[in-house]
Amino acid sequence: MRKNFVLDTNVLLHDPRAIFHFDDNTVIIPIYVLEEIDHFKKELSERGRNAREVARRLDEFRDNGAHLSDGVKLEKGGLLKVALATRELPPAIRTSQIVDNFILGVALEVKDREPEMRTVLVTKDVNLRIRSDAMGLPAEDYNADRIDVEELYSGNAELEVPAAAVDELYASGALPIEKLQKDPDAPGGLYANQYLLLRDRENPSHTALGRYDGPQKRITQIKKMREGVWGIRPRNKEQHYALDLLLNDEIKLVTLVGKAGTGKTLLAIAAGLQKCVEENIYQKLLVSRPIFPLGKDIGFLPGDIEEKLNPWMQPIYDNIELLLGFSKAEKKEGRSHQELIDLGYIEIEPLTYIRGRSIPNQFMIVDEAQNLTPHEVKTIITRVGENTKIILTGDPYQIDNPYVDSANNGLTTVVERFKGEAIAGHVSLVKGERSPLAELAANIL
Repeated sequence: MRKNFVLDTNVLLHDPRAIFHFDDNTVIIPIYVLEEIDHFKKELSERGRNAREVARRLDEFRDNGAHLSDGVKLEKGGLLKVALATRELPPAIRTSQIVDNFILGVALEVKDREPEMRTVLVTKDVNLRIRSDAMGLPAEDYNADRIDVEELYSGNAELEVPAAAVDELYASGALPIEKLQKDPDAPGGLYANQYLLLRDRENPSHTALGRYDGPQKRITQIKKMREGVWGIRPRNKEQHYALDLLLNDEIKLVTLVGKAGTGKTLLAIAAGLQKCVEENIYQKLLVSRPIFPLGKDIGFLPGDIEEKLNPWMQPIYDNIELLLGFSKAEKKEGRSHQELIDLGYIEIEPLTYIRGRSIPNQFMIVDEAQNLTPHEVKTIITRVGENTKIILTGDPYQIDNPYVDSANNGLTTVVERFKGEAIAGHVSLVKGERSPLAELAANIL
């Protein structure tokens, strides 16, 4: 049965293409939503960009001779309408003149006018969903792009295999996947660059670490990094996987997800310094973070760009100085991360000004990427030029951006959309290594 979906403003500001995601049903936009869209369109933020895109799309329908009040045919067979309340608001919501109540009034009127069709209010505002439900009107969150973070692709798996498979991986450094598929307990589909712990089913302590090479259809051995990278040695198998991804020049997109203290940023910076300073594979290490939690442009802080960025980038500086291993005496002499910046090995840049750039031959780290929207992450990744490697790190459970959550942020979107691509790899880090106290706090608080 066809349904009526009444959209709140926040749905369109979150996804300007939301009107096309309701199949062959009727999508209704209250006129009050357009008034709010008009209010936001002058902003220079992601929200402002989305507001302008919504306005352009609706204007295109009008230019084609369609009347939005009567209904416009959509590409999937649905209908798009713009509606306003033609009668007085219900008494329960009449006292307050907030826009949410007018939107709710439109939805209730649509429900009463077309009782044969199910009417649903779609909003990302939990309080409005509660009020709608209390008045007998079904309400739903907008879930078109939601990802269940509990089911997020981890980038690794454990397989029980015959002892001969483990021995062959050690002996030759590679194991054709067809040899495992002959086994009655062979694994199902594997993703390109998925990491595997092969465990001898007869002797569980007999194991080997490998990475699935999709194009070659084989598992390649991950060797132990005894010397480490810039003094950093992996402390668990997930960190082994992460460093293997970070140091592999053929993999151009790496995503690292994990709670605080798992080593995401430290491993990424260590690998970047190795590739830029020691191996000269890339011209420089470019590091950036979203400016949150305040959400204000860096212009609100005094000084030049570098001075404005210092409070936000201090975690990056701390990691760099840990890797450089300066003694107290050297720090007193003024030695710091600034030496690498002055030598041109490292550049710290705000994401605010990345649009329109092309970034070739750089090792690029975007820290705290969970605070970015899918569109912002798309903008960043499409800036990547020839021979540039980009790393996105973050924790989906620690989000400061009020317009995204653990299920629809840019980081988790990239993890799910790029899994299986030969040019990309992902690892979820699970064990905290910062300190016993930090690990305990991450788990119980």
